[in-house]
Amino acid sequence: MGDDLGEEWWEHEGNSVAPEVEETTKQAQLAVTTKPKAEKRKSVSEKSTAAKKKKAKLQQEDSSKKTKDEEQTQPKKRRKKKKKTISDVLAASEPKPGCPSDLQDVVAQYFSDKRSVTEREELQLQNSFFLSSNDLTHSLSSYLKLVCPKWAKLQKQHTEKNSVVLLIVCSSALRTIELIKQLTTFKGEAKVIKLFAKHIKIEEQMKLLQKGITHIAVGTPGRISALLEKEGLNLKALRYLVLDWNWRDQKLRRMVDIPEVKLDFLRLLESNVLTACKEDKVKIGLF
Repeated sequence: MGDDLGEEWWEHEGNSVAPEVEETTKQAQLAVTTKPKAEKRKSVSEKSTAAKKKKAKLQQEDSSKKTKDEEQTQPKKRRKKKKKTISDVLAASEPKPGCPSDLQDVVAQYFSDKRSVTEREELQLQNSFFLSSNDLTHSLSSYLKLVCPKWAKLQKQHTEKNSVVLLIVCSSALRTIELIKQLTTFKGEAKVIKLFAKHIKIEEQMKLLQKGITHIAVGTPGRISALLEKEGLNLKALRYLVLDWNWRDQKLRRMVDIPEVKLDFLRLLESNVLTACKEDKVKIGLF
């Protein structure tokens, strides 16, 4: 039987390995080969993350550099200064009484680009056209007593319908009422009419002027001009044109600082008053 085995039995016995030992050996070899791969993968991942961070940092620095360059190359925006209004200027300054040169300047500036040189010369207001101006110490009555010393005589001599001896021009209906109240100590027995558009039809005012003798009219330049155009009022008997020059409204604007009132007044001056001033029939007073 020993001959049938072919090989010596001890040779196989000496070289045989237990299955448990062989399995353990394989696992150990697998662990050795896997560990370097995991460490290598981890190392690559860390390098990739670091590269991304570095790239992001460089992009951020580049972006901030561009922003600074743009800020340096672009002109700095200047802050717009707030324009001062008439109210701001006047609120910070003391009131000054009006004088003939003030009205002369207003007329010259307004017509400077609207009339020829010859026409502008004809529109010039001479100093001889003016009465004494209010120095801000007078009430309306005391001022009128100063510039119209012969009022009682003129009042008695006046017999012209549709005309007045004294015309007071102001900026609004409310101011018209205030001025009429201030006339009490001056007017005596003179008849006064208010000429403004608010709540009063022009036809009613024309009837009143036609009905009887009116000595004094107080009103706005717009309504006065309208009555002159419709021939409901004329300037045949006019001797004094008094402008409510120094009074200011809530916004500290004078009559000539309000665009629409200024325009109406200058039209009135050009179309009706200047001719009478040149003929020495009418004098202008700044109250």
